[in-house]
Amino acid sequence: MKIVVLGVRGIPNVQGGVETHAEQLYPRLSKLGCTVDVVVRTPFVAANQHALGPIRLTRIWSPTIPGLEAFVHSLLGAIYAAFKRPDVLHIHAIGPAIVTPLARLFGLRVVVTHHGPDYDRAKWGRFARWVLRKGERWGMRYSNARIAISKVIAGSICTNYGRDSRLIPNGAVRNSRESADEEVRAFGLQPGRYFLQVSRMVPEKRQLDLIAAFKAAALDGWKLALVGALDNTDYSNDVAAAAQGSDVVLTGFLTGAPLRQMYSHAGAFVLPSSHEGLPIALLEALSYGLPVVASDIAPNLEVGLEPWQYFRLGDIAALADRLRVLAAQSMDDAARRDRQAWVTKKYDWDRIAAETLAVYRNVMDG
Repeated sequence: MKIVVLGVRGIPNVQGGVETHAEQLYPRLSKLGCTVDVVVRTPFVAANQHALGPIRLTRIWSPTIPGLEAFVHSLLGAIYAAFKRPDVLHIHAIGPAIVTPLARLFGLRVVVTHHGPDYDRAKWGRFARWVLRKGERWGMRYSNARIAISKVIAGSICTNYGRDSRLIPNGAVRNSRESADEEVRAFGLQPGRYFLQVSRMVPEKRQLDLIAAFKAAALDGWKLALVGALDNTDYSNDVAAAAQGSDVVLTGFLTGAPLRQMYSHAGAFVLPSSHEGLPIALLEALSYGLPVVASDIAPNLEVGLEPWQYFRLGDIAALADRLRVLAAQSMDDAARRDRQAWVTKKYDWDRIAAETLAVYRNVMDG
């Protein structure tokens, strides 16, 4: 079965939930017999990288202007798929899904995975929001099949567009805790004595809330590590300013061994976000066995943590209280193993790949 994938900025080691999803899913689908061609964007993948294991990477130009990047790349990617004639064109995210009607006119079978209502993100301008809303509408109405990564998204597809969808969530891989800690210590962090957040530096991830709560918690000997790339936006500048003169460490974007060490040696993981699809960074933290707390938005609640591990979105005092509770807990190896076993059983990537393949087969048979 030949699959062309659209909507992924790049793999491997490109920050983003869709990218992490693709990096885990498509090697498994390749093992299940699929020939996979992932269409990636030129700014995110080196010119000499044409494959990731058995997966072909096809670099197609895209502009770097926010709002135009995904739109232009998706148009070009749909034309590419029309020439390649795959058995299935799999489009990820609602922005790229705007090309679904065009792909159907080209005679392609199209599956769209809805990763979340991206038009709710604060960073988008008027044109980008138009693209995202049209992409959601056209992707849900005109695709051959739809995949939703959460119950919340599946419900919105049914309510807003009268279409069914297959619920296939993000997954988690059980990660072994690394003993090496030189990368952690290089940032001035003490293993087991820092809170961790890994995400893009965008308003909906609420880093400013977390910094304020961390300062209010006033925990002696603890630090806060924020992993994510800073850019020239006003929000990134605000985060950098809030972190100055405190025990807040901005590491920048990390991948590979440095990121694994950050997860391995954190005291706890915190996700105060106001917008998620199904939070893949939270699942990854659990896959390392970390204690976690998260805001009480519906996609975070869907993960299924204990009630005390949630706090009301935007409630700085409640978040500070949760940080104090986490700091008082001992790092129990048995509890760590239980968290790992729970999350990797509930969110198993091998099962996710098999269920995705079943969607492809249904589309081909239909």
